[in-house]
Amino acid sequence: MSSSVSPLAPKTVPDMPVIAGIRLATAEAGIRYKNRTDVLLAVMDKGTAVAGVFTKSKCPSAPVEWCRAKLKGGKARALVVNSGNANAFTGKTGRASTALTAKIAAKAVGCSEGEIFLASTGVIGEPLDATKFDGVLGRLAEAAEPGDYLTAAKAIMTTDTFPKVATATVKLGKAKVTINGMAKGAGMIAPDMATMLSFIFTDAPIAPAALQALLKSGVEDTFNAVTIDGDTSTSDTLLAFATGAAAAHGAPKISRASDPRLKAFARAFNQVLANLAEQVARDGEGARKLVEITVEGAKTKASARRIAMSIANSPLVKTAIAGEDANWGRVVMAVGKAGEPADRDKLSISFNGIRVAKSGARDPDYDEAQVSEAMKAPEIAIKVSLGLGKGRDRVMTCDLTKEYVAINGDYRS
Repeated sequence: MSSSVSPLAPKTVPDMPVIAGIRLATAEAGIRYKNRTDVLLAVMDKGTAVAGVFTKSKCPSAPVEWCRAKLKGGKARALVVNSGNANAFTGKTGRASTALTAKIAAKAVGCSEGEIFLASTGVIGEPLDATKFDGVLGRLAEAAEPGDYLTAAKAIMTTDTFPKVATATVKLGKAKVTINGMAKGAGMIAPDMATMLSFIFTDAPIAPAALQALLKSGVEDTFNAVTIDGDTSTSDTLLAFATGAAAAHGAPKISRASDPRLKAFARAFNQVLANLAEQVARDGEGARKLVEITVEGAKTKASARRIAMSIANSPLVKTAIAGEDANWGRVVMAVGKAGEPADRDKLSISFNGIRVAKSGARDPDYDEAQVSEAMKAPEIAIKVSLGLGKGRDRVMTCDLTKEYVAINGDYRS
């Protein structure tokens, strides 16, 4: 965890309302870090629905495999998250650690092991000593209280420089429901769902299948549209929990994601996801610039996404932004290598609203001094117009600085 906060961090932190049916607690378990919390326990009321999306990595962590298997039950009573050790690439030992953690948590909460969900983040390849949870989870279950999502978010940080939380309140039927979310992630971030660890909580009465559909749809233009370094983690996990407590106040029970009564909730839900995803981009390891890349005029939205990601993941583009250089030649390179339909002579590019290239050549009104001044801003918007169709998409990333190399050069040691 960095000692200095990213200059791109949000200036304010939202007040996180209490959600009925959710209790939180954190502790120091000594997993890897010293003198800081490194384990989070979230306790849910009986009947809480759960949904999840996970990494597409072919080398997933043991907790990812555990959650995938337990998700079929659709119900959750507890979530255990630890930082400092990813419990990934740990073989049979890793699977034994997840089983032991779940056993300890189930005893502490008083539920079945199938209702326990797990997530781990940190170093890959190091065995996780789950015996460190013995006793700790019991104390946390007794101490867990509603609220304090900010403290919970701090416990799951690794190279993050600030805790990431977001909230929204919306009407569902005649009742007011709340959506709270937290996330961690600063490096090894590339979309392939999820792109870090993130946990969403709500008191809305939504059935597991509907919640799953809502989550799967919501990630596409939020977490799946963020990249820091093009590397998809082995541990990527996004879980959503719905306690259903708002039903007591008149919220209708939702069994289908297509239910028209869910429209406003879905918008608010996606806003929370988008907020958290942007915070991940703002906290990119060593980042000094938040970068929004918009591609329009592509053949399809999918084509625009692939081109935008080609630009966002280019080290040459990202280092140029770090150096405050509007090097559109590198953007042209990234468009050309994406393998998607593109016509050099129709291509236009702008940086922060200033067009630098038009119809395949430098813009005739190009002013180096004007563009250089614009590149000093902490937020950079790159817009690429292909002139081929109606496909459009947007992704978020950050610049690539020397500090990124410093952070990752000795992360394991």
